[in-house]
Amino acid sequence: MDHIRLMIVEDDPDWIKAMTLFLNNEADMLVVGAAKSREEAVRLAETLEFDVLLMDIQLSGNRLDGIDAALDIHELRPVKIIMLTSLNDEAVIAQAFTAGAINYIEKTNYRQLPQAIRTAHRHAGPMEVLLKELARLKREEQLQALTPAEREVYELIEAGYTQTQIEQKLFKAESTLKNQVNKMLKKLGVRSSKEAVEKVKRKGLWRRDERD
Repeated sequence: MDHIRLMIVEDDPDWIKAMTLFLNNEADMLVVGAAKSREEAVRLAETLEFDVLLMDIQLSGNRLDGIDAALDIHELRPVKIIMLTSLNDEAVIAQAFTAGAINYIEKTNYRQLPQAIRTAHRHAGPMEVLLKELARLKREEQLQALTPAEREVYELIEAGYTQTQIEQKLFKAESTLKNQVNKMLKKLGVRSSKEAVEKVKRKGLWRRDERD
């Protein structure tokens, strides 16, 4: 029998252990990998062969880190994601579906997981195509949200300029530049300039002919 290969993203190692035992007890399922953070999840998803991803919405105390991870992973390849949550928040759940999830399960209802996994594996969610498009549009919206000044800073970062070089080229004070960089990172949903450049290049959404 072919197993449904599962990847789990969860910051609680005890929960990973418990769910691995629980799901591996199903004759048609096998947990093949687990990650504890957004960054680790993206790295693992680049190389791991799996069929269904179980993603905790709230990672490392960050309310929406799992949603950002889902968006990142969907940019790598099509993935069937079931969101796991302990939050009874309709707005957060709606964001999870916008990020490409095809189902969500409250952790207290974990016994529903095997059937939900089988359904996700056999069939595309009824709104899967639409949700992927919404996720793409959300990323484009983030890029369009940058001001001209923030775009100018981004382009110099992308070109390899150091902070000092950017300050000199744009005649900006250190505090002003740091403020613009922080705003840019927040709008792009990343934590560092390097991550911003990698994400924009990977998406291919921001081409020079569109900026000119």
